[in-house]
Amino acid sequence: MDVATQYDVIVVGGGPAGSTVSTLVRRRGHRVLQLEKETFPRYQIGESLLPATVHGIAHLLGVGEKLKEAAFTIKHGGTFKWGANPEPWTFDFAVSRRMPGPTGYAYQVERMKFDKILLDNAREQGVEVRENSDVLDVLKGEDGRVRGVRYRDAEGREHEVHSRYVVDASGNTGGLYKTSGAKREYSPFFRNLALFGYFNGGKRLPKPSSGNIFTCAFENGWFWYIPLTSELTSVGAVVNQGSAKLVQGDPEKAMASFIASCPEIEEMLSDATRVTDGPYGQMRVRKDWSYCNTRFWAPGMALVGDAACFVDPVFSSGVHLATYSGLLAARSLNSCLDGTVDEASAFEEFEARYRLEYGRFYEFLVGFYDMHHSEDSYFWQARKISNTADSDLESFVELIGGVSSDEFADAARAKQRFTEAADEMAAMVHTSEDDPEQPHGAVPGKVVGRLMEQGAALQARALLGDEAGAERPVRQGGLAASTDGLGWVPHVQP
Repeated sequence: MDVATQYDVIVVGGGPAGSTVSTLVRRRGHRVLQLEKETFPRYQIGESLLPATVHGIAHLLGVGEKLKEAAFTIKHGGTFKWGANPEPWTFDFAVSRRMPGPTGYAYQVERMKFDKILLDNAREQGVEVRENSDVLDVLKGEDGRVRGVRYRDAEGREHEVHSRYVVDASGNTGGLYKTSGAKREYSPFFRNLALFGYFNGGKRLPKPSSGNIFTCAFENGWFWYIPLTSELTSVGAVVNQGSAKLVQGDPEKAMASFIASCPEIEEMLSDATRVTDGPYGQMRVRKDWSYCNTRFWAPGMALVGDAACFVDPVFSSGVHLATYSGLLAARSLNSCLDGTVDEASAFEEFEARYRLEYGRFYEFLVGFYDMHHSEDSYFWQARKISNTADSDLESFVELIGGVSSDEFADAARAKQRFTEAADEMAAMVHTSEDDPEQPHGAVPGKVVGRLMEQGAALQARALLGDEAGAERPVRQGGLAASTDGLGWVPHVQP
């Protein structure tokens, strides 16, 4: 058993969350070790990005130009066949004043390429990256504080490495989060199953929406249709647990059946062939899409990305939440290592902001799913679940069912807020025929505006730096981001 020298931070996981936190902590001069159990490039799902990642996080990481050079498909917004509107409708990022002009787009990415760009960048920035390194356990001191990890390298040798902090960025399948004392609570509302594969030769939406993700509701749930390249398309069906038996019996037959049940997707794939070899050749299944841990940090340890939480992917929030949480954790780590903010204050800020962003997506998605007016499908009846629960995640579901919880004094008013979110989304369709001065697409209102707020602020700080001015805290008594975006500072009233 080799015992290595001391690090400031050990990051477990080489995905977007891990590479974000490792790079931004290293940018402050701290010694960082990043351990990844696989060898990159490796396959991963979650291929549709949001502008906050492309124009905020990527800029802070210094990979903006590399992403451009990778020639990923440009995504101007999203196209939906969903809810009361019988025709597909589109929203564009650029029509929002929060994402104007050159920042009004994102990318559809092959994660094998995108994740490798971020991990290679971490290495180039001075992070000590070790691939083929499987973390076996977290090391704790007698006081219970996390103080390092034990891992196995590619040759099967075990090592102990010590650090002041450990970051769990190991994703949804890792179990390290349990050592923080956190428990994983799954959402009964979004507890679904995803079946997905890849096709060559699929059709594209008309320009300028040809790079958009197409999201289409059908009887069993909904499809994603993501144009990764001019030829390659990622196609997935997110279905309820009642349809899981079809997938478990024969995934190929189930996918064919789901496609046949959705005329729009069937038409898009009418000339396509499924990829059957290489990294995209497998029909894959993922279940339990949505969950949230009871805590995101413990003394000496932080949980980021899917190690902490994940929400239903209908709005492509996965990589955004992963990289945003990596940034928040990096700010807390840098502040503690620099001695400018005490640990409790720094990581309470990290967790509060992370939960706030996750909660915004979760709350809005509850309203978005409530748009569907047909009660015949079992999938949509899942929103009627109203069990007594004490988790912050499940309380939203209780409100939909009109069941009050201790967290909300007025359940009826909160339920009305969800209804307003659904009504607003239904009214968001706004075409150039309605107003020649506006680009094609939907104009986000107050609910979507809240969802975009932190992402837009992140972009502004990344692009403008000191010129962005002092940040306001997101909660009373909270901390503010430093002008370089890499740490926390106490908020000073002007």
